[in-house]
Amino acid sequence: MAYAERGISAPPEVVFNTATDPDRISAWLPEPLLSAARDGDPDGMRARWSAGDTDWTAELRVEPEDTGGARAWLDLSGDGQPEQLADEALANLAREVADNLQAG
Repeated sequence: MAYAERGISAPPEVVFNTATDPDRISAWLPEPLLSAARDGDPDGMRARWSAGDTDWTAELRVEPEDTGGARAWLDLSGDGQPEQLADEALANLAREVADNLQAG
């Protein structure tokens, strides 16, 4: 299991909605989870992906920061090097959020 966290300069709702947008998910979620089933609690800004045919899982939680913006936590497990992928995934999510804010 790998764990990563990152502050993102955007409202938490924007971070969560970008993270769970089917059109944007491939920009940040590791490849083994792209076709995974997603469940979660949108009101609590939590989502979980589980690839039934592999041991890959991801759990994302987004919360507001006291100073503005959001903090995202990602728990990732699977074959290979999930530690490196967890950090990369959140960096990619932050870029996707920035792109989303610039676009609209």
